[in-house]
Amino acid sequence: MTTDQILIGIGLTLALAVGCQVAASRLHVPALILLLPAGFTAGALTVTVHPDQLLGPAFQPLVSLSVAVILYDAGLSLDLTKLVGSTRRVALRLIGLGVAVTCVLAALTAARLLGLSGRSALMLGTILVVSGPTVVGPILRFVHPVQRLHRILTWEGALIDPIGAILGALVFHAVTASVQPGLAAGVGQFLISVGVGVAGAAVGSVVLWLLLTKLDLDEAIGTSTQLATVVAVAAACDALRDDTGLVAAIGMGLVVANHPQFDVPARRPFLETLVQLILGVLFISISATVTPASLRHLLLPTLALVAVLVLVARPLVALGATVRAGLSRGERGFIGWMAPRGIVAAATASTFSAGLAAQGVAGADEILPVTFLVIVVTVGLYGLTAEPVARRLGVVRSARSRPLLVGDEDWMLRLGRVLQAGGLDVLMWAGLPERRAQIRDAGLELAPGELLAAATGRGAELEGVTTVLVLTGDDDFNVLASMVLRPSVDGPVYHLRPAGQDREVIAPVTAGQSLFAAPLTRPVLADRCARGAQFSLCAAAEEAPPGHDVLFVLGAEGRLLPVTEQDAPTPRSDGQLVLLGPALPQPPTSLTEPARRTVPTATTPTPPTDPER
Repeated sequence: MTTDQILIGIGLTLALAVGCQVAASRLHVPALILLLPAGFTAGALTVTVHPDQLLGPAFQPLVSLSVAVILYDAGLSLDLTKLVGSTRRVALRLIGLGVAVTCVLAALTAARLLGLSGRSALMLGTILVVSGPTVVGPILRFVHPVQRLHRILTWEGALIDPIGAILGALVFHAVTASVQPGLAAGVGQFLISVGVGVAGAAVGSVVLWLLLTKLDLDEAIGTSTQLATVVAVAAACDALRDDTGLVAAIGMGLVVANHPQFDVPARRPFLETLVQLILGVLFISISATVTPASLRHLLLPTLALVAVLVLVARPLVALGATVRAGLSRGERGFIGWMAPRGIVAAATASTFSAGLAAQGVAGADEILPVTFLVIVVTVGLYGLTAEPVARRLGVVRSARSRPLLVGDEDWMLRLGRVLQAGGLDVLMWAGLPERRAQIRDAGLELAPGELLAAATGRGAELEGVTTVLVLTGDDDFNVLASMVLRPSVDGPVYHLRPAGQDREVIAPVTAGQSLFAAPLTRPVLADRCARGAQFSLCAAAEEAPPGHDVLFVLGAEGRLLPVTEQDAPTPRSDGQLVLLGPALPQPPTSLTEPARRTVPTATTPTPPTDPER
């Protein structure tokens, strides 16, 4: 292949990887549904998108190291404090039963319907046990199932990938050596592989601890340091024992995510961007290695294999894993309808099929195209049906907004009670003990943790929060907290409009996230509330009374839309308006005075009052 062809191949691969992800985001479908057919088509129609020719023998090692980076990122999102109770039991059962049941049924079906030899069928069955966060994660983000389901399926996907890869390596060596190891020998080899991976994770975690906690690294250098460490450790582990680098990678991610001395934000824009690019390139590259000729006689038998996996194997595994686990019928049903295959299956199939074919094992050439078809069909099936199935089973997370209100102001408590009266699940945070006690007494949910810890997503429980309102009496802190919170929350973050722009340094940077119409700044709002102005609800079909300002539009479905200078939501007739009334008649307080003279101090909390309707 000439230099020009190599350049065109690399450029086209990257363009397809990103283009499919952009198109998927516009079509509101998982990107994998587009990536696999695009890579297959490019491989069939061009002579340049062929990674085995572009990279030669370096292709398979690069695939393995790329998957290690993906699993490290997946490990960073796993919180061990949430792997408890039924979540832990079900996730571990799904992995244990899933490996055994799926491997046996897939191998027997492949031998019978595809005509594979026993050794090739066993290899294929082992490959197909994996699922993975690369496919489960995007589908779950698209579906938004209830939190317990999300945790169970995320843990299963993240943990079964390295386990399946190690089992695949063990089976591969047994098959190529024509040796059928006994149970004790097989378990011993598996434990040795796990031990190598765990040792690598321990060494890598110590290195990361030294680099990330002892050196003052910025975000870009810190991310590069993590990537270099993960790749180096995974490469060393793989050199010692095949596919143990995947165990080391996810182990390092778990340590970094859960050890208190590491401070990794909930969202990592640079790393997440890199992982998305790696995913796209891998799916395009691996699917490009599958030729149309290899699929012609395999399509119908593979569809029958998929039917066995989807309609028999997965429901059996889900049934056994969820028995007496306290899950609803809908939750158990959705677990039985979520087992797509992903990048680890493609990577292991690409590696092991070539090795078996070189050893002359009958049927080895068909492992990769069969795996490709299984990935395409399962991703398409689950990706397109997961949302309607979840809705039918009643396991979709509520569409109602769940706002988090942050601050110690007395009027914030009254606003929270009005939003709760409007039917919202309100979460509040306050730093002062007396204010926190008032929140509890008012029947509102209190978020635990320190304020800065809450802002970084480590101290407060932010799961399910759709909107954050930062409402403290300090303009600069409000803006700073909103900037820190924004990457850690699935939803918009707003702060009160500052008192004035003449002295502000931080505020102009994020002026677009300021709450309420321009005249209603933080000191104006605090002064009106201190002089008796009340928050209230009224039907959207009615006109707001004179002297009242519209703060929020609350839709009938429970969606909270703040009014800002840039956006004044149009309410539907079946919605509600959250209003701020006029101040009670009394000598006005000059707004040129500091805000602390007009707002009740933190040491003299004002008792909460009932919301006026």
